[in-house]
Amino acid sequence: MRILHTMLRVVDLDKSLAFYTEVLGMQLLRRKDYPDGEFTLAFVGYGNESDGAVIELTHNWGVQEYRLGNAYGHIAIEVPDACAACAAIKQLGGKVVREAGPMKHGSTVIAFVVDPDGYTIELIERTPQHAAQ
Repeated sequence: MRILHTMLRVVDLDKSLAFYTEVLGMQLLRRKDYPDGEFTLAFVGYGNESDGAVIELTHNWGVQEYRLGNAYGHIAIEVPDACAACAAIKQLGGKVVREAGPMKHGSTVIAFVVDPDGYTIELIERTPQHAAQ
């Protein structure tokens, strides 16, 4: 067994696709409209779906708002340099909500950004120790 994808409901698919592809550097892997169900699915990721988990962006036509609730945590992305990643994300119009720095009660360098729908994404700086875990 393996994790295939994580699904996020998004209000503006084009805006979300721009964030995940242009700001976070993912690729649009596939996209399909389902007119009978009035929704569109778009899959984004850093590589082929057969090689790793991806994100499914679900756009339900006509929906103008979602409530995130308090059960959702975040998606984590490994980066070589969290400070540089934050700077690049801000330069591309992304929103950093926690600048890069050591995690509380630990030494791993992390940062947090949010996507256009308010979903939180954690950036975890890769270290030799982190890569081995």
